[in-house]
Amino acid sequence: MALNKEHRKKRIIELRKLLNDYSYYYYVLDQPQVPDIEYDRLFRELQDIESKFPDLITSASPTQRIGAKPAAAFPQIHHITPMLSIDNAFDEEGVLNFDRRIHERLHLEDGAKIEYVCEPKIDGAAVNLVYENGVLTQAATRGDGDVGEDILQNVRAISSVPLRLRGSKFPSLLEVRGEVYMAHKNFNKVNLEASKLGHKSFVNPRNAAAGSLRQLDPKITASRSLDIFCYALGALKDYVLPQTHSEVLIMLKDWGLRVNAEIKTVNGIKGCIDYYKLIATKRDRLPYDIDGVVYKVNDLSQQKELGFVARAPRFILAHKFPAQEELTRVLNIEFQVGRTGVLTPVARLEPVFVGGATISNATLHNIEEVWRKDVRVGDTVIIRRAGDVIPEIVSVVKDRRPKNTHLIELPKLCPICGSKIIKSADEVAARCSGSLFCTAQLKEMIKHFVSRGAFNIKGLGDEVIDKLVDANIVKSVADLYSLSQEKLVALERQGEKSAQNILQAIAKSKKTTLAKFIYALGIREVGEVTAQNLAMHFGDLSRLMQASIVELEAVPDVGPAVASQIVSFFSEKRNLELIERLRQSGIYWPQQESSLEKRLYGQIFVLTGALQKMSRDEVKDKLYELGAKISESVSKKTNYVIVGDNPGSKLDKAKKLGVELIDEKKLLEILNIG
Repeated sequence: MALNKEHRKKRIIELRKLLNDYSYYYYVLDQPQVPDIEYDRLFRELQDIESKFPDLITSASPTQRIGAKPAAAFPQIHHITPMLSIDNAFDEEGVLNFDRRIHERLHLEDGAKIEYVCEPKIDGAAVNLVYENGVLTQAATRGDGDVGEDILQNVRAISSVPLRLRGSKFPSLLEVRGEVYMAHKNFNKVNLEASKLGHKSFVNPRNAAAGSLRQLDPKITASRSLDIFCYALGALKDYVLPQTHSEVLIMLKDWGLRVNAEIKTVNGIKGCIDYYKLIATKRDRLPYDIDGVVYKVNDLSQQKELGFVARAPRFILAHKFPAQEELTRVLNIEFQVGRTGVLTPVARLEPVFVGGATISNATLHNIEEVWRKDVRVGDTVIIRRAGDVIPEIVSVVKDRRPKNTHLIELPKLCPICGSKIIKSADEVAARCSGSLFCTAQLKEMIKHFVSRGAFNIKGLGDEVIDKLVDANIVKSVADLYSLSQEKLVALERQGEKSAQNILQAIAKSKKTTLAKFIYALGIREVGEVTAQNLAMHFGDLSRLMQASIVELEAVPDVGPAVASQIVSFFSEKRNLELIERLRQSGIYWPQQESSLEKRLYGQIFVLTGALQKMSRDEVKDKLYELGAKISESVSKKTNYVIVGDNPGSKLDKAKKLGVELIDEKKLLEILNIG
């Protein structure tokens, strides 16, 4: 029996390797090695052996893709690294601006060409996969970017997702991002079967993929024949990264992860636009849905230098295809009041189905947009889902305009608080002058204050905030820190347990960071990234509050307009009083060193050639810590060029411009490294 079992164990290993190899050639390389009937025969043989020796079954066996019982719910999973959003462009001008910004941030000359990786933007559901020692151990939806839902058992049912990585030279931990989709033929098949059974059909393949991933029974997911394309790394341990994104994709493919065959590396932004046009001509012939293409800076060191803004990388752009359009009628135009008092006209529409969703509202951005497009109540309009997300009115069908319509006028008084509406000549936005006396502004301000990027006070949702303001319990964000359980429980449909949770979250929020405090104040034009830059630059709130426009403009990403808003905010007496109340309530943050105090503040370094004692990334990190800036190109503003072995053309340019050259020994002295 022992010999027989040992023999079967060897056969199991052989069968698993064969089946995994055949799957790799079939799904990843699109080069089937054997007929389906042979694959099925080997699969059944493996099933038969494992049924007789169940103790030899492992989670990575091809037979275990659908082995789990239906789940009761989906637990939450924290991604190792956040799954960020991507900025969009809808025309060539937006793409050219993207390229221009990259050149500016990398300090490249106008003629220098960036190398980009171009790929189709799959219209599916984003997932995050984690492999530990080569074995798939975690799979999650994107969720809010930080936390997603655990869908491991369902992802295991997708044949093109390897349960074990190929080869032996892979990292101890690999986090990889992919897009799960449903091919057209499978989408048609699923809807046909649903129709026969009298079930509701899916609207489009994207909805079908997302819905299939969230089935509680993995067998249902398996029956939907989903596929995946992997497109990026999240985290990596115990492995040396290559220098480019295109090499990363090759690496993923070698490990058995499926990568789109349409991906192409181009030189310069014109190559990106040409790629967009090419894919647009092939779009209808592709076996899956795409809604645009994605451009990524290929050089990983350049990606790191470009960094991120808010929740999006600066080195990636999605160039979207024109969205679907439809006709509908404007039923009314109302004005909403935002956190900073801005009035936004919103068109209430006769519901219409556009791009896979029913649309009944569309933003008109500002009153000048309403006048420019001449949108009136009763008009028939062309509606579009810009980027397949934000509904907008494209234009009015004038020959269908009913009689007795009239131009939309800007309200003289705020529709919420009755305060005067003001509009300066140099701004398109109109604002309510009521400030935080306007309950609409107060509510939006509090929602911003408690949001994830600010104080992250869980439990204080929109409904609770609305009730607190309407009941006149909270008149400013500082009032949150004097809330009592009695006040919370007195609210309609508010229990004691949830009230306790809210109070605990408020107490916990008192320990924060300077960057989060600055962002939470809601200063106009100051987002999360700008707040972070301000905190790093000044290191102290009082120093920021006293800064002049000139001093503020020295901060990265802060121009004259933003600097003016910051100075204006801190010159308002009521804002200073609010800050004092917040500090007195017990809010605090760890002290941090100002960039101004750092030894190499403002110094610009350029690296060329290979270093012996430190990697390029280590050098860059150390220089950043000391307040220096790193550039990829030499210019008159460069202070030092670090010269290693086999330097490139940057050395010649540095000599031509008279920039000071330093070798690795001098660099280590500057960094105080013996």
